[in-house]
Amino acid sequence: MVAVEIDERTGLSGKIRGAHLLPVTPEEVDDAAATAAAYTFFEAPAASQLDIDFLELINSLEEEMARNRRVVRRAAARDRAILVGVTTASLSEAEESMAELRELAASAGIVVLNEIIQRRASVDPRTVLGRGKLDDLLVRALRLGADLIVFDRELSPAQVRSISEATDLKVIDRAQLILDIFAQRAQTREGKIQVELAQLRYMLPRLIAGHDSAFSRLAGGIGGRGPGETKLETDRRRVRDRINRLEKEIEHQRLRRQQRRKERTRRGLPVISIVGYTNAGKSTLLNTLTSSEVLAEQRMFATLDPTSRRLRLPREQEVIVNDTVGFIRDLPPDLIAAFRATLEEISDSDLLIHLVDASNPRLRQQLESVERILGELGHTGIPRLVAFNKADLLPPEDLESILRQACQDGARECLAVSALDPGTLRPLLERAGAILARNLTLEEKPARYSVETGTMKTREGADDAEESASETGDERAEEAVAR
Repeated sequence: MVAVEIDERTGLSGKIRGAHLLPVTPEEVDDAAATAAAYTFFEAPAASQLDIDFLELINSLEEEMARNRRVVRRAAARDRAILVGVTTASLSEAEESMAELRELAASAGIVVLNEIIQRRASVDPRTVLGRGKLDDLLVRALRLGADLIVFDRELSPAQVRSISEATDLKVIDRAQLILDIFAQRAQTREGKIQVELAQLRYMLPRLIAGHDSAFSRLAGGIGGRGPGETKLETDRRRVRDRINRLEKEIEHQRLRRQQRRKERTRRGLPVISIVGYTNAGKSTLLNTLTSSEVLAEQRMFATLDPTSRRLRLPREQEVIVNDTVGFIRDLPPDLIAAFRATLEEISDSDLLIHLVDASNPRLRQQLESVERILGELGHTGIPRLVAFNKADLLPPEDLESILRQACQDGARECLAVSALDPGTLRPLLERAGAILARNLTLEEKPARYSVETGTMKTREGADDAEESASETGDERAEEAVAR
């Protein structure tokens, strides 16, 4: 950037002042000393006295910045992003939300180069950030070699267009990041269909944000008939057609699931569904209870497809245990709608085990988020048992305080477990069995279980009695129940 003084009387140039960025590594971008030396200035009394070869200067700066970007690429050949949070609430809430966005980015395989949080009286309806902060973000992205900007909120089509006009970098929001994670994790045909439907529903209103949107006025209406559809309108029509086909396929899958659930109900096996925030340890708990080998990793949405296993409780009660997809704060509505067929598995449950990560500092917000989503899905009437997982990571006094406060706040039935320690799970299973037995008594159903107290164990051949979200998995479960 160069500023030149002009003499208003003579029109001649006077003093010249200039500045340019200096190359920086990702490690230095938040360093105070490095930030102070992020720019360098130069000046001269007149243009004739400016002893700088600008072409050589620009080439050297670009080479150095490119070299820094190559170092980042060699370290991890993945997308490199800057995370952006804008809040009108407290900074502490924004920092907690940013920490969750960072976990989502890591789960999606993104290298996070930097984070920016701006607190504003109101969110800018056009660019979300203020104009000055947006310019600072773009400069920072240039210096770090970022190729992706991730916003910690859902962006409107107009906001995406406005930000994209200011930069060539790819711009996505929190909802799109979650959809991308789901697309990576989906394994079964049904899961892939559900994710594609959610992505198309998300994309459809944003097709108008493209550079071709101005041409939509050429088709239809007075003076516009005859030329046919524009490319934009053709794309929108194809997306709608694809959405209609996917919705029909999901409805077909939903009817098949409903039929299988009716068959299970006819055979009289109670159903326990493990629900909870993503990365709370649901799959680990299922593995420990049933000696299964469902994928369980320390990352968000490690598993998407619901899985079912048979389990024998301490009082010789035989049940089906479902591991469901994890929930998250501000789950995209399109995703909830697309996965409604899968989430219907919860509706036929006789008991919900709400698993909470007791070691997470945001556990209260996570607990409330799951309860809110269950309420939106209409599952508030199902008996619920709140289990605080990872109890082994907390001091006993802290764990006791968490349990006491959780029970008092929501009149919940709570207990502590460690999904990795089978010894801590017996109280959970005994309580689950008591709740199921009580429900059977209240409903005046004939007794189907003995009252003898047994030990926690799985039925022989549990691996053959599994039921997953896939077609073959469900068929195996039905055969196992029949046996």
